[in-house]
Amino acid sequence: MRALRNLALATTALLLVGAAPAPDVYGEADFARVRKLDAHVHANVADPAFVRLAATDGFELLSINVDYPDFPPIAEQARIAYAMHAADPKRFHFATTFSMDGFGAPGWAARAEKQIDAGLARGAVAVKVWKNIGMVAKDAAGKRVFLDDPRFDPVIAQLEARRVPLIAHQGEPKNCWLPLDQMTTDNDRSYFSEHPEYYMYRHPEEPSYEQLMAVRDRFVARHPRLAFDGAHMASLEWSVDELARFLDRFPHAMVDLAARMSQVQAQSNADHAKVRAFFVKYQDRLMYGTDLTDSPPDPHARAQNPPATGDFIREADAVWRADWRYLATPLAQHVDAIKADAPGLALPRGVIDKIYYANARRFFRLNG
Repeated sequence: MRALRNLALATTALLLVGAAPAPDVYGEADFARVRKLDAHVHANVADPAFVRLAATDGFELLSINVDYPDFPPIAEQARIAYAMHAADPKRFHFATTFSMDGFGAPGWAARAEKQIDAGLARGAVAVKVWKNIGMVAKDAAGKRVFLDDPRFDPVIAQLEARRVPLIAHQGEPKNCWLPLDQMTTDNDRSYFSEHPEYYMYRHPEEPSYEQLMAVRDRFVARHPRLAFDGAHMASLEWSVDELARFLDRFPHAMVDLAARMSQVQAQSNADHAKVRAFFVKYQDRLMYGTDLTDSPPDPHARAQNPPATGDFIREADAVWRADWRYLATPLAQHVDAIKADAPGLALPRGVIDKIYYANARRFFRLNG
C-alpha cells in the first residue's frame, strides 16, 4: 500500500513538470528571484566566485568557521571571513569559533573569549561549536569533554549577555552508529567510510548516539536564554517526529537543514504528508542550509557531505536548485543518495520565505 502511495505521488509530480504551479506554490522559474539565505556554508577560499554565484541565484551566505582539522587553521578561516565580509557585508555573513586546544588548563576560557571577541568585532553574527566536543576533544587530564561541562559556562555567559547565537554541531547522523549496509543514505556511507575516526560503529568504546543527544539536551535546557541553532537538524535528521519533540521541548531552539536533505527525502518517500505537515507546523523554527564547502584544492581530500565534485561553483548551483525543487515545488527528481525519485514537498510560498530567508535573518539578528 505504501509503495502504491509513493508511486502515485511520484506520478502526480512528474505530470506537473512544465505545468503552472498552484498560486500558493513557487515554481522552478522563481528560484533566482526569491530572496534566500544559505545559513550553513564554509567559504575556506578567498574567492569572490562563490559570492557572485550567490548573487546570481538570489542567496545571502552565512559562512561558518570551525575547529576542524580538515579545514584551514582557525586563524586562516577568520582572515578569509573578514575579507569576504568586508567586500560584501550585505551578502556575506560569518560565524566565528574558538579552539579547544588546552581546554581545562588555566587561561583557556579567557583565550576562547578573546577569540570570540575578535570575531564579533569584525562582524561575526554567531559562534560555532563542533562535534569534536563530545566525540574527540579531551581536557588537560585526558578526560573526554562534553558540551554540558561547566567549564564552558564563562564562554556561554558571554554569548548570552551579548545575545550572540550558538551554532552547535553535536553528534552525527544516527547512521554513524550503524553498519554501512544498514545506513539509509549513500552520502553517509561515503563520508564515514573515509572518516573512520568519526564512524562510531567502529568505536563502541566511544559515547553512544543516545548519550550525545542527552548531553546536548541537558545543555540546551540549562541555557534557556541562549539562542541555540542545532546544526544539521540537531542530529535528529532520521525522524521528523523526534525533531518535533526537540523543538516542542526547547522553544528557544532553531535547527538548520544542512547536509541532511537526503534523510528528509527518505522520510517523505515513506510518508509524504507527514513530512510536509512537519515543515508547515515548524515553519518558524527551520533554516535552510547546505554545508557547501569551498576549500583549497587538495588531491588527498576526503569525502565531503554534500559530496565535492571538483567544480565548486557548478556543484553549489546544482545543490541549491535541487533543494529548491524538493522544498518549493511538487516536482520529482532522482536522489542518488537514496537511489530513488523523491517528489517535492510543494511548501506554501509563505513557508518557503521563512525557511529560506526570514527565519535566519531574525535568528542571527541581520535585520538591525
